[in-house]
Amino acid sequence: MVKSAPLSPQARAEALTRMAERELDVLVLGGGVVGAGSALDAVTRGLSVGLVEARDWAAGTSSRSSKLIHGGLRYLEMLDFRLVAEALKERGLLIHRLAPHLVHPVPFLYPLTHRIWERPYVGAGVLLYDTMGITSGTARGLPHHRHLLKRQALREAPALRADALVGAVQYWDAQVDDARHTANIVRTAASYGAHVANRSQVTSFLRQGERVVGVVVRDLESGQEFEVRAKQVINSTGVWTDDTQSLAGTRGQFHVRASKGVHLLVPRDRINSRTGLILRTEKSVLFVIPWGRHWIVGTTDTAWDLDKAHPAVSASDISYLLEHVNKVLVTPLTPEDVEGVYAGLRPLLAGEAAETSKLSREHLVAHPVPGLVVVAGGKYTTYRVMAKDAVDEAVRNLDEKVPPCVTQDVPLIGADGYHAIWNARHTLAEQSGLHVARVEHLLHRYGSLLYELLAMIAEDRSLGEPLPSADDYLRVEAVYAVTHEGARHLDDVLARRTRISIETWDRGVNSARTVAELMAGPLGWGPEQIEREVDHYLKRVEAEREAQHQPDDLTADAVRLGAPEIVPLS
Repeated sequence: MVKSAPLSPQARAEALTRMAERELDVLVLGGGVVGAGSALDAVTRGLSVGLVEARDWAAGTSSRSSKLIHGGLRYLEMLDFRLVAEALKERGLLIHRLAPHLVHPVPFLYPLTHRIWERPYVGAGVLLYDTMGITSGTARGLPHHRHLLKRQALREAPALRADALVGAVQYWDAQVDDARHTANIVRTAASYGAHVANRSQVTSFLRQGERVVGVVVRDLESGQEFEVRAKQVINSTGVWTDDTQSLAGTRGQFHVRASKGVHLLVPRDRINSRTGLILRTEKSVLFVIPWGRHWIVGTTDTAWDLDKAHPAVSASDISYLLEHVNKVLVTPLTPEDVEGVYAGLRPLLAGEAAETSKLSREHLVAHPVPGLVVVAGGKYTTYRVMAKDAVDEAVRNLDEKVPPCVTQDVPLIGADGYHAIWNARHTLAEQSGLHVARVEHLLHRYGSLLYELLAMIAEDRSLGEPLPSADDYLRVEAVYAVTHEGARHLDDVLARRTRISIETWDRGVNSARTVAELMAGPLGWGPEQIEREVDHYLKRVEAEREAQHQPDDLTADAVRLGAPEIVPLS
């Protein structure tokens, strides 16, 4: 078992120093799930690796997905069997081997609305879905689908209108806290020796003739610039792929278009159901996903060509989702039921299709110039395959023989011993003085790393108290986010290390000051920086709320941009 490396402020400073000292084998640009996966893949092949991210780990698309690890039932309907089979294999690996503490099975109900033909049609698709999962060899422990009569379906989901279905099919997929999972991959890569640094922006590429030999990086916290040289650079910047390519002065062999996916969070008691729901719309599918004490309702699929860092949610986005989910609910949801919202941008490979929902979710890897590999497209579930393909392409051009990918056998930190610790959770609760529900929540977020948090609480009992107006989270989690998980700013903790910004009615306003004060010690903040962090966060929340009342993307984007970045990109 590898010893977990803390992503502390000191570790970040050391990583930047190490990257500047000697030429790396591989430098990865972009700290989303594919970039993190690429760094882990490369370092576990024995290569020297660096990973830089301009903002925070998972700050873009990888913290704003539907939080599903799934094969994609709708891709079966498109006859994309290879993509589905690949994703189902990855789903099984994540549940059973790679991240059992972070990825958990979840049931979904598919209401049938047509008699005679629809049940055999949907049933055949779900049977194929289950069968492909089994033949992947990684579906152990996931229940098989089942057919339900109307009355059985309504027992599972009393929230459904009786006239909205004639029966149902229930099947199982999985879900994940995407931001935590991505940050865990980064930390696992660091534990194997990768040098990783967030808030580190690439400002230009280094060239020798046609060949890319590295980049110039600016530490956005200090303003210092330095050169990082590498034999191969991997561009895995998602929806920023074209921007990064233009910085390198190369034209990509493909282009990436952004598609906006909006999600709403509503309290669990607003929808009476023991199962998630998957509903058809005229354009795509709509999920109602159980998420702790909440439901996630999503998603939309619309072209987006405005600000990539903070895609805004408009009133029309919210109306669209509520209108479609309310078609099947006994008690309709209203805008007042919406606790939180978020929008993510899918990086879709641009093709002939005019609509983003028809663009490819498959990924491509290219080598546009010597020394630079580009990976783009794909879906969250298949991040490990994308990373493998990108690193395979990069190492083909290294002089020495490099071992093949081993990440299918590399559990993330926190996975080791998870099931045994889960079985001992009642004993842990007694020993720590925490309620067993608290221990369970921590285990689902940290796995075996839970012991590191319990040790901090044992030293300072006040850290075992919940955060104000965010009862699901403890004070220790704010400190641990800084000392072990690379959080640099208040936004990092409230939006990604925890989900306070979308899971609470006040969106983190009441807990902002407490969290900033807890972060201040390990980050060396004085009173002025605490005030600056809190003020920035309150303005962000205000801008997001105001954007939600705007009629369309253009006006919502303009309002959201009214809240500046805490660390402006250069």
